[in-house]
Amino acid sequence: MRQNIKAVAFDLDGTLYPSYRINIRLLPFALVNLRLLIAFGKAREIIRKEQEYTPDLSPEEFYAYQAKIISRLLGDPEKEIQEKVDRLIYRGWEPHFKSVKLYSYVKETLEALRKAGYKLALLSDFPPKNKLVYLDLGNYWDVTLCSESTGKIKPHPRSFREIAQSLNVKPEDILYVGNSHSYDVVGAASAGMQTALIKRSLPSAAARLLHLPKKLPKPAFTFSDYRQLYDYMLD
Repeated sequence: MRQNIKAVAFDLDGTLYPSYRINIRLLPFALVNLRLLIAFGKAREIIRKEQEYTPDLSPEEFYAYQAKIISRLLGDPEKEIQEKVDRLIYRGWEPHFKSVKLYSYVKETLEALRKAGYKLALLSDFPPKNKLVYLDLGNYWDVTLCSESTGKIKPHPRSFREIAQSLNVKPEDILYVGNSHSYDVVGAASAGMQTALIKRSLPSAAARLLHLPKKLPKPAFTFSDYRQLYDYMLD
């Protein structure tokens, strides 16, 4: 057991299950709603850029602001856009998680961490509550949080700090586990947390192409199998 860590926080999408398993199920939806999805992705990019340049400013209501940006991109009414995003993306995707398989040994690792006395938290950029029920992961967490509810999305440090406050654990005593270097590792490190990155193995040529700039924080631990995280935390 790692004495300098008191809590372990996890990202959800792409971290507790492989992203391709949900992407395959969403392919028919994506083909029908491609225009909306492209605008949604662009809106998130715009929001992240604004967070980078004006980190202390927040919209009064995140979802309305997001809809406003998408409305501007598509030329459709804001209320119509917000209703579509909520119905088709936020609520519409959730039932697909009923048939998504987790990474192997996720549950065994979470159970062992709890038994060892670690507090557990989950932080996602999308609402996690129903997804966790469908994935049969609803009962493992001391704290769950959607970053959008704070008015900022990853990698802004606000939601990471709120996780620490909710756990009543100092950020430096938390290990944050995610699958995105630019969102999870950078965001958690900027809040003062230790980090771990789940990363599927890449051919050496591809790995060199994806080599991280030296100025970006590097995870303390990188793994591809949850048994490695189990051993890292509990041996």
